[in-house]
Amino acid sequence: MPNSIKHPRRLMAVLALLLVPVGTVAAMTASSQSDGGRRCEIRATQGGGMVKLDALVQTDKRISGNYAFRIEKSGGGGSSVVNQNGAFNAGAGETATLGSVTLDSQNTDYKATLDITVGDRTLTCTRRAGGA
Repeated sequence: MPNSIKHPRRLMAVLALLLVPVGTVAAMTASSQSDGGRRCEIRATQGGGMVKLDALVQTDKRISGNYAFRIEKSGGGGSSVVNQNGAFNAGAGETATLGSVTLDSQNTDYKATLDITVGDRTLTCTRRAGGA
Protein backbone atom coordinates (compact mmCIF):
# COMPACT_ATOMS: atom_id res chain seq x y z
CA MET A 1 0.00 0.00 0.00
CA PRO A 2 1.55 3.34 -1.03
CA ASN A 3 2.22 6.02 1.55
CA SER A 4 -0.04 8.96 0.59
CA ILE A 5 1.05 11.34 3.36
CA LYS A 6 4.02 13.40 2.20
CA HIS A 7 4.71 15.26 5.45
CA PRO A 8 3.68 13.07 8.40
CA ARG A 9 5.43 15.26 11.02
CA ARG A 10 3.62 18.37 9.81
CA LEU A 11 0.31 16.48 9.90
CA MET A 12 0.99 15.30 13.46
CA ALA A 13 1.83 18.85 14.57
CA VAL A 14 -1.40 20.19 13.07
CA LEU A 15 -3.43 17.41 14.71
CA ALA A 16 -1.78 18.06 18.07
CA LEU A 17 -2.61 21.77 17.86
CA LEU A 18 -6.21 20.95 17.02
CA LEU A 19 -6.60 18.40 19.82
CA VAL A 20 -5.00 20.43 22.65
CA PRO A 21 -8.08 22.69 23.10
CA VAL A 22 -10.34 19.63 23.05
CA GLY A 23 -8.26 18.00 25.78
CA THR A 24 -8.27 21.19 27.83
CA VAL A 25 -12.05 21.48 27.66
CA ALA A 26 -12.40 17.80 28.54
CA ALA A 27 -10.12 18.26 31.57
CA MET A 28 -12.17 21.16 32.96
CA THR A 29 -15.30 20.23 34.85
CA ALA A 30 -17.69 22.52 36.58
CA SER A 31 -20.89 22.18 38.46
CA SER A 32 -23.38 24.61 39.78
CA GLN A 33 -26.18 23.89 42.16
CA SER A 34 -29.49 25.63 42.71
CA ASP A 35 -32.02 25.52 45.50
CA GLY A 36 -35.13 27.62 46.07
CA GLY A 37 -34.19 30.49 43.75
CA ARG A 38 -30.51 30.46 44.76
CA ARG A 39 -27.68 29.26 42.56
CA CYS A 40 -23.93 28.99 43.18
CA GLU A 41 -21.28 29.03 40.48
CA ILE A 42 -17.50 29.11 40.13
CA ARG A 43 -16.64 31.03 36.98
CA ALA A 44 -13.19 30.62 35.38
CA THR A 45 -11.80 33.35 33.12
CA GLN A 46 -8.55 32.62 31.24
CA GLY A 47 -6.14 35.24 29.98
CA GLY A 48 -2.44 36.06 29.86
CA GLY A 49 -1.34 32.67 31.19
CA MET A 50 -3.56 33.08 34.26
CA VAL A 51 -6.98 31.82 35.31
CA LYS A 52 -9.27 33.88 37.54
CA LEU A 53 -11.79 31.95 39.62
CA ASP A 54 -14.82 33.88 40.88
CA ALA A 55 -17.18 32.49 43.53
CA LEU A 56 -20.70 33.64 42.63
CA VAL A 57 -24.19 33.44 44.09
CA GLN A 58 -27.34 34.31 42.15
CA THR A 59 -30.72 34.76 43.79
CA ASP A 60 -34.25 35.77 42.93
CA LYS A 61 -34.87 37.29 46.38
CA ARG A 62 -32.75 39.08 49.00
CA ILE A 63 -30.65 36.63 51.05
CA SER A 64 -27.97 36.69 53.71
CA GLY A 65 -25.69 33.84 54.64
CA ASN A 66 -22.14 32.58 54.83
CA TYR A 67 -19.77 31.21 52.21
CA ALA A 68 -16.57 29.17 52.13
CA PHE A 69 -14.41 29.21 48.97
CA ARG A 70 -11.52 26.70 48.88
CA ILE A 71 -8.99 26.27 46.08
CA GLU A 72 -6.43 23.45 46.02
CA LYS A 73 -3.72 24.06 43.40
CA SER A 74 -0.79 21.94 42.26
CA GLY A 75 1.57 22.18 39.34
CA GLY A 76 4.95 23.36 38.15
CA GLY A 77 5.13 26.15 40.73
CA GLY A 78 4.38 23.88 43.69
CA SER A 79 1.13 23.45 45.56
CA SER A 80 -1.04 25.69 47.68
CA VAL A 81 -4.43 25.92 49.35
CA VAL A 82 -6.43 29.14 49.46
CA ASN A 83 -9.39 29.53 51.82
CA GLN A 84 -11.77 32.49 51.73
CA ASN A 85 -14.92 32.72 53.82
CA GLY A 86 -17.29 35.14 55.43
CA ALA A 87 -20.79 36.55 55.56
CA PHE A 88 -22.59 37.93 52.50
CA ASN A 89 -25.76 39.73 51.44
CA ALA A 90 -27.21 39.45 47.94
CA GLY A 91 -30.14 41.42 46.53
CA ALA A 92 -33.02 40.08 44.48
CA GLY A 93 -32.03 39.34 40.89
CA GLU A 94 -28.38 39.99 41.71
CA THR A 95 -25.27 37.96 40.94
CA ALA A 96 -22.91 38.63 43.84
CA THR A 97 -19.18 37.91 43.72
CA LEU A 98 -18.21 36.39 47.07
CA GLY A 99 -14.50 35.84 46.44
CA SER A 100 -11.86 35.72 43.70
CA VAL A 101 -8.54 33.97 43.21
CA THR A 102 -6.07 34.26 40.32
CA LEU A 103 -3.77 31.33 39.51
CA ASP A 104 -1.05 30.61 36.98
CA SER A 105 -2.76 28.44 34.37
CA GLN A 106 0.41 26.94 32.89
CA ASN A 107 0.85 23.30 33.96
CA THR A 108 -1.55 23.86 36.85
CA ASP A 109 -4.24 21.57 38.22
CA TYR A 110 -6.83 22.93 40.60
CA LYS A 111 -10.00 22.01 42.43
CA ALA A 112 -12.24 24.83 43.64
CA THR A 113 -15.17 24.31 46.00
CA LEU A 114 -17.80 26.87 47.00
CA ASP A 115 -20.20 26.25 49.89
CA ILE A 116 -23.03 28.74 50.41
CA THR A 117 -25.10 28.44 53.60
CA VAL A 118 -28.38 30.28 54.03
CA GLY A 119 -30.29 29.27 57.15
CA ASP A 120 -30.02 25.51 57.49
CA ARG A 121 -29.47 24.86 53.73
CA THR A 122 -26.07 24.56 52.06
CA LEU A 123 -25.37 24.69 48.32
CA THR A 124 -22.07 23.29 47.06
CA CYS A 125 -20.50 23.70 43.65
CA THR A 126 -17.10 22.64 42.37
CA ARG A 127 -14.82 23.31 39.44
CA ARG A 128 -11.76 21.32 38.38
CA ALA A 129 -9.07 21.71 35.78
CA GLY A 130 -6.37 19.19 35.00
CA GLY A 131 -6.03 16.10 37.14
CA ALA A 132 -6.74 17.71 40.54
